[in-house]
Amino acid sequence: MDYTPGNFRLAHRLRRRIRILIPALHRDRERMALLEILLRKHPQLKRVRGTADIGSVAIHFDPRQLPLANLLQLLDTVIGNLLVTPPAATTTHREAPLEGELQACSLAVEGMTCASCAALIELRLKRDPRVAQVKVNYAAGTAQVTGKLGKEDVFRIVDGLGYSACPMDTLAQRRLLIEKERERLTDAKRRVTIAGLLSLPVMVIGMAMPHSFLLKSVEFLLTTPVVFGAGRPFFTKAWALAKQRQANMDSLIALGAGAAYAYSVPACLLNRHHLYFEAAGGIITFVLLGRYLEERARGKASEAVRKLIDLQPATATLLRDGAEVVIPADELQVGDRILVRPGERIPTDGVVESGDSSVDESMVTGESLPVIKGAGNAVVGGCINNSGALRIRATAVGGETVLAGIIRLVEQAQGSKLPVQKMADRISSVFVKAVMKAAAFTGASWLLAGAPWARATSNAISVLLIACPCALGLATPTAIMVGTGRAAQRGIFIRNGESLELASRLTTLVLDKTGTLTEGRPMVTDWFNLSPLKDKKLLALAAGAEQDSEHFLARALIDYARQQGIKPVAAKTFWAEPGRGIAAQVSGHKLLIGNAAWLKEQGVACESQARRAEEFAAEGKSPVYLALDGDLAALFAIADRPRPEARAALAALQALGIEVVMVTGDNAITAHSIARELGIEQILAEATPAEKLAYIEQRRGEGEWVGMVGDGVNDAPALATADVGFAVGSGTDVAIETASITLVSSDLIRVAEAVALSRNTMRVIKQNLFWAFGYNSIAIPVAAFGRLTPMIASAAMAMSSVSVVTNSLRLQQIPLSQQQTGEEAGPA
Repeated sequence: MDYTPGNFRLAHRLRRRIRILIPALHRDRERMALLEILLRKHPQLKRVRGTADIGSVAIHFDPRQLPLANLLQLLDTVIGNLLVTPPAATTTHREAPLEGELQACSLAVEGMTCASCAALIELRLKRDPRVAQVKVNYAAGTAQVTGKLGKEDVFRIVDGLGYSACPMDTLAQRRLLIEKERERLTDAKRRVTIAGLLSLPVMVIGMAMPHSFLLKSVEFLLTTPVVFGAGRPFFTKAWALAKQRQANMDSLIALGAGAAYAYSVPACLLNRHHLYFEAAGGIITFVLLGRYLEERARGKASEAVRKLIDLQPATATLLRDGAEVVIPADELQVGDRILVRPGERIPTDGVVESGDSSVDESMVTGESLPVIKGAGNAVVGGCINNSGALRIRATAVGGETVLAGIIRLVEQAQGSKLPVQKMADRISSVFVKAVMKAAAFTGASWLLAGAPWARATSNAISVLLIACPCALGLATPTAIMVGTGRAAQRGIFIRNGESLELASRLTTLVLDKTGTLTEGRPMVTDWFNLSPLKDKKLLALAAGAEQDSEHFLARALIDYARQQGIKPVAAKTFWAEPGRGIAAQVSGHKLLIGNAAWLKEQGVACESQARRAEEFAAEGKSPVYLALDGDLAALFAIADRPRPEARAALAALQALGIEVVMVTGDNAITAHSIARELGIEQILAEATPAEKLAYIEQRRGEGEWVGMVGDGVNDAPALATADVGFAVGSGTDVAIETASITLVSSDLIRVAEAVALSRNTMRVIKQNLFWAFGYNSIAIPVAAFGRLTPMIASAAMAMSSVSVVTNSLRLQQIPLSQQQTGEEAGPA
């Protein structure tokens, strides 16, 4: 031995086995698990077994492939790289929130071959103190990382583990992933076609049970390429997992088909009568057929994301130095000027600089009516320009566009796990080993009962095949994919699977009034100048004070001033008390604008206008007070009418058995006026953001499942506290970022649709799980008692997976009227 390691000590040495001690990993179970995964990726190492309690690792190797000195050097390098990251015990600040702005990074990961690969990447990224959250989706081959590190750092970590990280920043890069999915589907179709053509004559011959050695040889020659050609991936994966003492459904298929083939080869050479070549070929063929159909169905389940990605045009017409240049849409930069002709899709988000047209925005709003666009109007990439030519200045490109954000939301929801799915995953993790034991017990029981070895083996193989937990693993994710995709098509974007499940349980829904139940376009209907200033001067000051406010009532004052031809005066300072009022310094004057209670707290007497304010409120108008330099200066009456669809939406929610409550910061008289018009019985008026929050916590404490619908900054705490927060898309960024579900169109009927769709999705998931568990519960005893041949068992197993996916696809066909009334989904 010429090499002396620096990161470990050689404790024991044999010709093909060594045991090493790593003091730095003493009782460090997490990094010991990482080390085992890293070492198992090296094919020269035959077996790796770590013991974290003493910091020991036993390694079996082949000295002809890997001499001891080279092995020690390899171990020293791998362990040295692992020790660079601190142990879990020293990462004391991970529970504290990361300071500064968090960045989100989505990437595709190539080279993952099993779930342990995803676990390795996820664990390694979580060890970095700059990372706040990590989700690695092995099935999709993607990772989502949120933290205070750049994309280059994430890529470097993933590449350093031996995988290949690919960017997903642009829609073009996401299209590459779709192309790979299509390639997998093509490969699955090719494999099942070859297997089917070769297996069909084998099955025909096998049913005849020939005595001719020639026909038996034909069976052998046709079955061999099926098992080791088309079915090779099953054996490859099963062997890789077996080396790691793991097993999955590929292990069951490999065992079943392999056992049938291994029994039949010597039986054929000895010219015995009973052969199982047709079972071996049939097993492979039926499983490949099931996977092909499953892959097709899963493709349909993720069709929503594909359609969204296809919305972005591949090219854009760039206006550069007076000339038109066609470039790939992914090369656009913020500030570029783009020409969009009639009938073309808008290549990226922007603002219209010139031209007039109607734009079909149904892809993000769900509304079929086109929207008129002119100079100064914002447009969304992917929407269709209908009638006129538009010259647009790009304001967002690549992953920052609205369309890219929608796709991220849908993918995050589809990649998340529900609590019910996590339970199914735990069952599946132990199910395979239990099935293997059941198969061994079946075979032994038949042998002890005096059955021929061939019969006992056949029954054991049937148990192996019929019990594959494919349907169990597909029950939840396929329904989530279809449900969230269906929601996205209606302009309902669900952040995660937990929100989808919780929405199905809602019993109480709390709604803000202004901008949620009402149109959000309030107008000044009356006002009284109580100051010595002229009307135009006072309005200019008031409009200037409200310039930086996000509140709908503020926009009404500004719009009213502009309609009078008054230009707002710029404010020197501005401060807002969410839900109550604002304070500003304008042209040397101190202005306070808000409700009576808030102005009274600031020392302003409002009693002289109390009766007039009550009259406004009785008419459904909101009274807004203005104080100038400490004295009451004006009283405004602002009216905001209920949304046309609000009454129908509330009726749909009540039909779903949900109790509707209005919680608003507006005065009680106005709130009750709107509530009476909409048929709402429970109202909490003049509520501060803290009181909204307290009300939701109170209802949750009473055992209710509470949802919150809002749109403003003052709604953000309540949206975050509710079991499910619904943010209307016309609201502020703060509300949208805080909510669990975003409604792009601001149409309240979408809330009822979201709840009903979530209930239908959960119903389908429960149906899937019931049939998956029921299928295995019934089929395993039937197979154990010898009532199923291996070939029929494999076909039944394949069809069970297809039936689960097909049942999930029914969510795409349920009419919206059925979703709104919450009717039961039909039987599977």
